[in-house]
Amino acid sequence: MWKNAYRSALFALVLAGCEKTLPPAPEDADLLDGPVAGLSPEQSGRFLAGDRAFNDEKFTAATGLGPLFVSTSCGSCHPGDGKGHPIQALTRFGQSDHTGNQYLHLGGPQLQHRALPGYSPEQLPPGVPYTRLVAPANTGLGFLELVPDAELLALADPDDANGDGISGRLNWINLPDYVSPQPGALAQNGRYIGRFGKKAAVYNLLQQTATAYNQDMGITSFYEPVDTYTGQPIDPEVNNQTILDVVFYLRTLKVPVQRDTDVPAVISGRQVFDRIGCAACHTPTLHTGISPITALAYREIHPYTDLLLHDMGPDLDDGYTEGSALTQEWRTPPLWGLGLSANAQGGRYFLLHDGRAESIHAAILLHGGEARYSRDQYNGLDPAEKAQLLQFLESL
Repeated sequence: MWKNAYRSALFALVLAGCEKTLPPAPEDADLLDGPVAGLSPEQSGRFLAGDRAFNDEKFTAATGLGPLFVSTSCGSCHPGDGKGHPIQALTRFGQSDHTGNQYLHLGGPQLQHRALPGYSPEQLPPGVPYTRLVAPANTGLGFLELVPDAELLALADPDDANGDGISGRLNWINLPDYVSPQPGALAQNGRYIGRFGKKAAVYNLLQQTATAYNQDMGITSFYEPVDTYTGQPIDPEVNNQTILDVVFYLRTLKVPVQRDTDVPAVISGRQVFDRIGCAACHTPTLHTGISPITALAYREIHPYTDLLLHDMGPDLDDGYTEGSALTQEWRTPPLWGLGLSANAQGGRYFLLHDGRAESIHAAILLHGGEARYSRDQYNGLDPAEKAQLLQFLESL
């Protein structure tokens, strides 16, 4: 009996020691991953299933990888559901204007630069327009998917009717056969509003997920059945349930939590942000509409984006486009989670579409076109105001 008591005391001592030596768990505001609050037990189970498929499953030749591919898993391009590193950037090629991609017969629109043994990876055809794109953060995507079209249409000002120098416009795109419009969706000549991707050429998270499985990992599905190597339809290599679980996971990831909201410098920085015109494109507040997922429906959100295309000037003209976007046009990226980007990128910032900006300051200086006024206003700030603005942006 004394042996059992001894063992119990020893176990308690070891456990107490572990509690003292283990690092504290990170605060929720310091993490990008995690589910939105308010999911039902069944929905939480689906979230976990999607989490496993997204972050844990590493594809091999035996499970359908390739033969041409970019990566072996979803999570490798989105570590911790944050922004990707330039080393994992995607290369898109073959389209420089609205006439469409001219190199689909040579592997466009995406370069699969890796291959299984016995196969040759793709190479860029000479002289072809191309771009390199760093993977975005995943958090909050389900909320952006639910912003009503009417709200985005109200933000658009393609002819700069109000004379403020900002002429954001919508990217109206054709939908794949397997994508159904959202309830209340607006249409223009049979096309619908794109809101995902660097140039807003993707309609919803089902299209984004199915395309990523196919183009990034060479995995066919019911939705995207064409093999990237042969160009021919083949049997699905991932089942529908997995695709839908990943879509549910992406839809129900929480929104990034702003930090240090009561710090005076952060409060002042938000005022500077508004004063120099940043909020004209990085719209602070949007709203969600109807959703079968109650936790996402009719919510006020603060993503700091209008999801519109804007002319960003010659420094960010990459000579490549998607949909109807021009080569110098980019969808306003959400700023929520910006201050946590470096955590997923190896401890350093790699910002803008291709990761060329290694600080928030550097990213602002590359803003041109419609953002030139705000950039020039930023350059005219005194050092204290600049520091306050950057501290506010890092708090997001």
